[in-house]
Amino acid sequence: MKGFLKLASAVLLVAFVPALQGCTESHKTAVVAHMGFHRSETGQQTPNSLASLIAAQENAFWGSECDVNLTSDDVIVVCHGPKWQEVDIRNSSYADTVRFLTLHDGETVPTLDQYLDQLSQARTVLVLELKVQLDEERENVMTDKAIEALKAHGLFDPRRVIFISFSHHICKKIAKEYPDFTNQYLGGDIVPSQLHEEGINGIDYSYPVLHAHPEWIKEAQDLGMSVNVWTIDDEDKINEMIGLGVDQITTNEPLLTRSLIPEGSELPVPRK
Repeated sequence: MKGFLKLASAVLLVAFVPALQGCTESHKTAVVAHMGFHRSETGQQTPNSLASLIAAQENAFWGSECDVNLTSDDVIVVCHGPKWQEVDIRNSSYADTVRFLTLHDGETVPTLDQYLDQLSQARTVLVLELKVQLDEERENVMTDKAIEALKAHGLFDPRRVIFISFSHHICKKIAKEYPDFTNQYLGGDIVPSQLHEEGINGIDYSYPVLHAHPEWIKEAQDLGMSVNVWTIDDEDKINEMIGLGVDQITTNEPLLTRSLIPEGSELPVPRK
């Protein structure tokens, strides 16, 4: 009976825990598979593929990160970019060029809609990186179209999606228009207090930045912000960030990262 109650409690926690606002001091760090779980048999060694997303879902990682860019004819595709196979995604038409590009596993470069189709029935949180575009106008178009797509697929929910970006402009736009969503700035060049003043409620900084400024982790969390770190695969560095209490770790080695988290659980608990 006790085992059943424990299982039931875990199911309810997975179902209702929001993605935003990080964790309590006793939280478990969440694992984010970088560009999906591509270093796996199911992921077929192909980052940002549908196969890598499926692999992340099958392994029940808290989150799966992907990168999106906007084509010249306003189609959002999942691709690190800005170039793929010498084609600049941002200056190329999906209809004429991008839809014919293939990934390492033979998939065509997926559209965001195809990615969201695959994600809609899963519990994995989508960590959606909105890539820097040619100018702020194009970033506005991409962000607006991404929001439209999330709504169309029933995924416009802070429990299902968090946003990350190197574009300060995109982060400020999301903070203004969609403040309920976790919104993490990637640049590493702005102190948490300034971002907080702008309404940006998270940071996703590289390991070298947070290693050099561990005080930023506590500063951000004390302000109610979430803290993600990218992209670490080394055991010692992973253990360091777990010890510092980051909310999420983005990694190409999500199974290793999960194994290093106390009790083998990466499910975060909402910060009060």
